[in-house]
Amino acid sequence: MTTEPKDPNQPDDSPGDNLDDDWASALAEQTAAERQSTADQAEEPLGAPAADDVFQPLTSDSPAAAKADIDLILDVPVQLTVELGRTRLTIKDLLQLGQGSVVELDGLAGEPMDIFVNGYLIAQGEVVVVDDHYGIRLTDIITPSERINRLNRR
Repeated sequence: MTTEPKDPNQPDDSPGDNLDDDWASALAEQTAAERQSTADQAEEPLGAPAADDVFQPLTSDSPAAAKADIDLILDVPVQLTVELGRTRLTIKDLLQLGQGSVVELDGLAGEPMDIFVNGYLIAQGEVVVVDDHYGIRLTDIITPSERINRLNRR
């Protein structure tokens, strides 16, 4: 019995060789898919398309669009606080306080009071009475440069 050399271009009918061919073709498909995925990621930075679609810029050229942008935040609640003055106490002094005790503050009578929005100083004002309630009349709006100077003094 003589064995002839196999031609590599001719299909082989043995079952083991077909299994090897299936594995080779599956491996080739997987490698091609991974290369395509890597190429797609290199072309497009992560998060760029989603950010462009979801977040629109808040600046625009037309006044009507600018008004629409500011309308988005007009209903956001903020905490407004008026500070009459401050003082430091020891725990001993704090425990001795009772009904009728007087605590002296560092603010002077008639001095403007500080007005804070969410903890940031934004203005100063004076106390007024409005329909049996206390109110505050703004006497001075704090500029950003004044805010920085005040922070340096404390």
